[in-house]
Amino acid sequence: MKLTVFGATGGVGREVVHQALAAGHEVTAVVRDPARLDVPPHERLQVAVLADLTDEDALVPVLAGRDGVVSALGASSNKQARLSPIAGPALRAVVSAMDRAGVARLSAISAAPLGPDSPGDGVLLRSVMYPLLRRALRDVYADLAVMEAAIGASGLQWTVVRPPRLLDRPRTGTYRRALDANVPGGKVIPRADVADALLTTLTDPTTAGHALGVAT
Repeated sequence: MKLTVFGATGGVGREVVHQALAAGHEVTAVVRDPARLDVPPHERLQVAVLADLTDEDALVPVLAGRDGVVSALGASSNKQARLSPIAGPALRAVVSAMDRAGVARLSAISAAPLGPDSPGDGVLLRSVMYPLLRRALRDVYADLAVMEAAIGASGLQWTVVRPPRLLDRPRTGTYRRALDANVPGGKVIPRADVADALLTTLTDPTTAGHALGVAT
């Protein structure tokens, strides 16, 4: 597949690029600062430097001819999401540019707190932990909510992947999935497994038009 990856310099985004190249895909990594792309040069890797991810006209050339798009965009902190939200504004432009470029398949990272509470989570998690988390990171989740709304309103074949707390651990490939729900009792997942989920959903038609909860 020929893929365009947004957010390629982040923890999940770098994993997406690594795994996509290892799987034989051609990758265009869209970055603001190429020095932050911790990926060795590769014959199937192109790096596109874009300063403004809301510039739809600039996005179309890096999307033309692609088979799928992965977004690992997201604010690194509540302050950043409040002062300069990234996921919502960028994905509004990306979905429009994808339509213009004739690219239909999109997989994007979101977060478990945007999904419905699962009865299997228990009272403490549903009544205490999630409300506290949603309050503490309300600007991050507000940005992701705008992103999800833009994606959902598009005519694309999209999947939104909603992980819980991310860990810097190796890929296991044995994480659990839940369609349009959070994984019951799912509290953590390695970033590498989230990258795996973002990539595998691109060729899984059962996830198109749905949110996918993932957790170990």
